[in-house]
Amino acid sequence: MKALVCILLLLETFVFVVQQQVDGGLNENEISQQISSEDGRQNPPQTDTLRAEASTDSQQYCHLCFPDIHAALRELTATVTEQKGHIRELTATVTEQKEINRELTATVTEQKEKNRELRDEMNKKNDEISNLTLSQVEELRKENRDREIAFSASMMESGSGFIGPFTTEITLTYRKVFTNIGNAYNPITGVFTAPLKGAYMFRVSVFGIASPGSTAAIYKNREHVVILDAYQTQGGLNSSNGVVMILEVGDVVYVRLWAGRRIYDSHNNHNSFSGFLLFPLREDHVCRM
Repeated sequence: MKALVCILLLLETFVFVVQQQVDGGLNENEISQQISSEDGRQNPPQTDTLRAEASTDSQQYCHLCFPDIHAALRELTATVTEQKGHIRELTATVTEQKEINRELTATVTEQKEKNRELRDEMNKKNDEISNLTLSQVEELRKENRDREIAFSASMMESGSGFIGPFTTEITLTYRKVFTNIGNAYNPITGVFTAPLKGAYMFRVSVFGIASPGSTAAIYKNREHVVILDAYQTQGGLNSSNGVVMILEVGDVVYVRLWAGRRIYDSHNNHNSFSGFLLFPLREDHVCRM
């Protein structure tokens, strides 16, 4: 700023001097000669003194109007040098920031690649889980199909009549099959054979008319488990009973009519034998009767 002020002062002084020369029409030599002539005519002895004073005034005027241009230039140079230093610092900062931006860009690109790989891996895992789930569901369905065991049957396929009495116990055959899921019941022999180890529910009902009564029993293998018994001298009579048993694979369950007893059946299906698997058990499960 100081340098600009100095330059303006120099220009202003130069214009002033030129203007004086134009307006006066005299140059410095003419002015000096005129002053010398006048002084010589009027005060000859004072000419040297006046010239010395004029020279001193001129030097003072120059010192007042023209500041030290070298000092201004030095100050301007220092300012420019300082600005260059600032510019270098800014350039270094910008370069550093660009490097940081490049590193951030590289990091973002790397993270995107990792995210893409992670997403592909997750999609792969999801596909594997989905396929595994479908496979497991199909396996469970197959396993459940193997565990779907239930049957229900009645005595006569057609007609009506008495069964018994006999002199010994006989195994009743329920030939009219309503349900036989798993085909574990044999309508020819009247025997149910356990295909799986598990807990099974069985129920039997008997119907008779008057004497000599109707009595039957549920057997597991050759063991008598529960009995159904009904007796009265006249009219219809009936009885039912049920049991839950733990069966091993290959165990058999059936119904036997006692000796000297009889039952009656018709299209109304008075006598029935039913059973189903409640739930399977592991092979290492300890069964207690």
